[in-house]
This record gives sequence, C-alpha cells and structure tokens, in this order.
Amino acid sequence: MLIKTTKPGDLPESAATPETAYLKRRTLLKGLGLGGLLMANSTRAGVLDLFSPGEEKQSDSGRKPLQFDSDQTTAGLTRTPEKKITNHNNFYEFGTDKTDPARKSQSLKTEPWTLAVEGEVEKPGRVDVWQLMAGTALEERIYRMRCVEAWSMVIPWVGFELGKFLRRFQPTSRAKYVAFETLYDPEQMPGQKNRYLGGGIDYPYVEGLRMDEAMHPLTILSVGLYGRTLPTQNGAPIRLVVPWKYGFKGIKSIVKIRLVEKMPPTSWNKLAPDEYGFYANVNPAVDHPRWSQATERFIGPGGPFSVKRQETLPFNGYGERVASLYSGVDLKKYY
Repeated sequence: MLIKTTKPGDLPESAATPETAYLKRRTLLKGLGLGGLLMANSTRAGVLDLFSPGEEKQSDSGRKPLQFDSDQTTAGLTRTPEKKITNHNNFYEFGTDKTDPARKSQSLKTEPWTLAVEGEVEKPGRVDVWQLMAGTALEERIYRMRCVEAWSMVIPWVGFELGKFLRRFQPTSRAKYVAFETLYDPEQMPGQKNRYLGGGIDYPYVEGLRMDEAMHPLTILSVGLYGRTLPTQNGAPIRLVVPWKYGFKGIKSIVKIRLVEKMPPTSWNKLAPDEYGFYANVNPAVDHPRWSQATERFIGPGGPFSVKRQETLPFNGYGERVASLYSGVDLKKYY
C-alpha cells in the first residue's frame, strides 16, 4: 500500500460534502453571433440548485472495478459523493447544461479505445487503453479540484502519472509542450454536430501543458474514480487531471497526445482568449473578467443557502509542490 503524508491544500473533514447534497446544475448560455460569448453563472448569484433524492442521471452500466494502491495523502478527508461527481459535469460534446453529459453520453462506445502518442518522441506509437489499464500500476489520488466557475470538489481519481507514461516513448530534446486531443465523433457526441449546442467550441477539443507541468508527479492520466472505471460523463476511458489548474484543463476521452516544440492551441483559449489563458493556474489574484476568483464554494451540509464561501488557495493549495515551476513568470499576464 502506498503511504503518504498530508500535503498543503488537503481539506479538513468538516469542509467536505455529505452525500445528501447534490448539486444540480449551473446553466451556460452562449450567443454565437459575431463571435460573442454569453454565459449565465448561477454561482455568482450565490444560489445553487440541488438534486432531489432519486433524480440523479448516472448510469453505472459497463463500469468495471479497478485494482490500485490507496492514496493516504488525504487521510480523514470525506470525499465528494460519487453521485454528485457523476451528475455535475462540463463536457460540452454532450451539451452545455451540467446534467447533459450524464444524460446524453451513456451510449458513447469506449471499447476498443486507442491512444496515439506522437510528435517529438523517439518511439511514437499507439496503445490500447484497456490493455494499458490492465498492465499499469494504478494509484488512487484524492485531489482537490477547482472549477473556474468558483466551485470545488474532492475527487478520488484512479490513474497513473502522465510523466512516467510519456517516458516510455522517449521524448526528444525538442519536446517543450504536450498537446492533447479528444475524440472527434459527431455521431456519438451531439455537441460536436451542432455548434450552438456544443457551446461554440471548434472541435475536436484540444488542450496543452508545458513539458515540465506534464512531467510533474501530481499530473496524472485518470482511468477511474471511486474505484471503478470512469463514467462516460467524466471522460471515459482516459482523461487528464492537473489538480493545481482550473478544471477546463482536464481534457476528457483523449485519443491523441502529441509532444511539440511550440505552445499548442487550446479550445477555451481559442474561443475566449481574454477569459481563458493557456496556463489556467488556480490564482485568486487573477479574476475572470465576469466574476471574482478570490473565493469559492465547497458544498457542505444542508441546503443551498448553508453553503459557505471560502478563500481560494493559490495553485489550489498545491503551491508548495508546484510554485517553483513558475519562478519568474508573471502569472497575471500568463493567466
């Protein structure tokens, strides 16, 4: 069993979300005329809708148990309930409402699934993700996750370090960035077929990290949560998790990883560059143009009005481990 000590950024048990509180949705509206972007965010009004019992949309069909070493970094921390994690999602390929992914993604075919690794590597190749799961030592990583919309969760991911995976393909000295790409299949992903329903994004969804960010041991490729393979709405069968960055960096249902010399384009930065930067580090000192990032809502006991706002931690509480990556970088300019 993997034994680790508590790290800065771990939340106290009293701040965790009980299973009785289910966050229903935050409605996003996008107007696409002349490239404009309109988003309605209910968290700014301080009111959070809740699922009533029995209303969750998740389907557990097809999810498989995983073998992994336990992560003790958050010993004593109560995790965000699985039903909330799997029913409150951003996955615009299936719609912009928080409940859309759970309702509309269940028919996504995730077997077989091939992941290509190419670009600035000595040994480019393609791997079968399901064989990768079976042949790779998995860990449970309980990470505090922060969304740019000012809410946060504690999620028990199951996966493996991205850096260890990339080393298998022998990156060259020219590899400065890592680019990721989601599956493009409009027949299975209705948001890709209709630009309005898909939030105006130019699909396929793409993301990127600096090479040192990708190789950091906190950065993982997740293949599961709560001890089982990922639900489709959470990015099955394989997704990126970078806990010190905002959630939109966590690209889902990855089919391609490409190591490149120049900074790659990313979907939200292309759509709204004044709102979503390449780095996307959790930074309470840099506000989103339409709301503050200084505080966040971590859902606790009771109804929507009992949810207390707390201060946002720099680098989402992982600063002790990742701040050195940005020594000398102006994080207000490179947001």
